[in-house]
Amino acid sequence: MSTIVFPGGIHPAGNKELTETELIQVLDAPKEVVIPVSQHLGAPATPLVKVKDEVRTGQKIAQAESFITAVVHSSITGAVKAIENRPHPVFGESKAIVIQGSGVDMLECKPANRRWHDMKPADIVALVKEAGVVGMGGAAFPTHVKISPPKGKKVDVLIINGAECEPFLTSDDRLMREKTAEMLEGVRILKRATAATEVIIAVEDNKHLAISSIEKELEKTESSHSPMKLQVMKTRYPQGSEKQLIYAITGREVPSGGLPVDVGAVVQNVSTSYAVYEAVVKGKPLYERIVTITGDCVAEPGNFQVRVGTPFKTLVEAAGGLTKEPVKVISGGPMMGIAQYTLDTPVIKGTSGILILSKEKAKLYEPENCIRCSFCIKHCPQKLMPQVLAKLAKAERWSEAKYEYNLMDCMECGCCTYVCPARIPIVQWIKLAKFKTRVLKI
Repeated sequence: MSTIVFPGGIHPAGNKELTETELIQVLDAPKEVVIPVSQHLGAPATPLVKVKDEVRTGQKIAQAESFITAVVHSSITGAVKAIENRPHPVFGESKAIVIQGSGVDMLECKPANRRWHDMKPADIVALVKEAGVVGMGGAAFPTHVKISPPKGKKVDVLIINGAECEPFLTSDDRLMREKTAEMLEGVRILKRATAATEVIIAVEDNKHLAISSIEKELEKTESSHSPMKLQVMKTRYPQGSEKQLIYAITGREVPSGGLPVDVGAVVQNVSTSYAVYEAVVKGKPLYERIVTITGDCVAEPGNFQVRVGTPFKTLVEAAGGLTKEPVKVISGGPMMGIAQYTLDTPVIKGTSGILILSKEKAKLYEPENCIRCSFCIKHCPQKLMPQVLAKLAKAERWSEAKYEYNLMDCMECGCCTYVCPARIPIVQWIKLAKFKTRVLKI
């Protein structure tokens, strides 16, 4: 077990027992999908289709024309019904390609290339880019960019993130248990692409069966491959964050405003590793993923393999429907997830979970005055002063927050709000400040 502990952090209730024993269920292709052209960090993709065009499953329907962006593929076979603004789990609303299914699943995937061992790193990167693979742990950063170190930067350690520290979510846990061999094959492909000399698979110690499954698979396969190390981590939130994971594994600290590659590291999520395997070995673009649907309002919480563009309400139906009136629907987990205003919101590449809570679980509190207890400072994993940032946001002193108190280093983990005895929504104020600095170009 890792002996290095990142600063700050908290230990919220896991609430994973609702779905951690539930096998992954494969949902049929929905009758209609809403596929946003922006499902990733960076510029939106440009549509390649028009209304009434016929498309197949796996067909590219939006092209990446910028450096930091990702292509988008159809997740079903059918006809383009509309290209218009629709609900989006991150942006509220954005341009999407609406496809009406034909009822027949016709695949348009490239031939499998199982001889990746002989491929050049650049060729692997090209396949990953063409498949539209992005980080599937939440940030959705284009994977082909992440595994292409800038000139002058060298990667010596590849860290595979199996922490899944966000409460309620178990999609990564189930993938590590049920698709272990494929996930590890994706890790080896990533190792070749990045030319990393060391590979560490990091899993928190509350995932005993995933750890056991990985250990058994490594014992069977590592005799013929470069060794990979499984590192069991003490459960702690937000351990799944890149900077915290790098520090806990290597002791290296990513500088303010810097990237993991600045300290010779690349971090990839276990689900991303699986998507890389499917892209390179099976020739399959990223048009479906595993999603946890859970919460006290859900009749039968579970983990589902679902097509991108599937409405949230379809997953709710697959999970037995709702047993009580929800007051909060969250895309993601309770700490870093984003509240939704409709169940018409579609699943995107970065949707790891859907959390639906009643008024008993999603309690609303009236904030009181700050008592200067410094709990938020003590638990901040980025060593910031959250209460000061919140006060500067209230005072609309955006520039001071950004340049004097390192506003942009906040990763919005929510630890500050979680521990605040005055119930001040600190992270929401910080999010507002970051938004204002972008809009006002401060």
